[in-house]
Amino acid sequence: MNKNIEEIHARLNLRKMDVRDLLLTHAALMEELRNRNVIRSSNNPVADYTEWLVANTLNLSLKNNSSAGFDAQDSEEKRVQIKGRRMTYHNKSAQLGSIRNLANKPFDYLVGVIYKEDFSIDYVAKIPYEVVVEKSTYRAHTNSNIINLRRTILEDDGVEDLTKLFVIRS
Repeated sequence: MNKNIEEIHARLNLRKMDVRDLLLTHAALMEELRNRNVIRSSNNPVADYTEWLVANTLNLSLKNNSSAGFDAQDSEEKRVQIKGRRMTYHNKSAQLGSIRNLANKPFDYLVGVIYKEDFSIDYVAKIPYEVVVEKSTYRAHTNSNIINLRRTILEDDGVEDLTKLFVIRS
């Protein structure tokens, strides 16, 4: 377990909590993140947090949840798909969430954020649509494309490494 996570674990005395109290703590944390406008849904907070973080860092305008295929727009009205993945000791996969309707070009570029276990930034890539098409794989059972955002993608033509722009925000 990550050192920062261990410290919080000990401070909150999580081992002494029963399962119901752990779930209530999770619910309270989610509600507080919503009150601070960091998350916009009740889903896994990685997706909402990533959208908030990327939009704030890159000065993007977040769109409402009904904007199919993209999450934000930049000052030039380019459509931006935002995806995040938190790696853990138990799961080191860099596979981002499903990308739907890729053939319809729903975005101009994708910003992908890979987090370490404690939510610190590992790396961030700005990937043009054409590279996403090239690097992704269609999955019929989910009717979507998936892309593994391995660190090596930062070496591809057209991909921008944005890692240095990002810090954990409070």
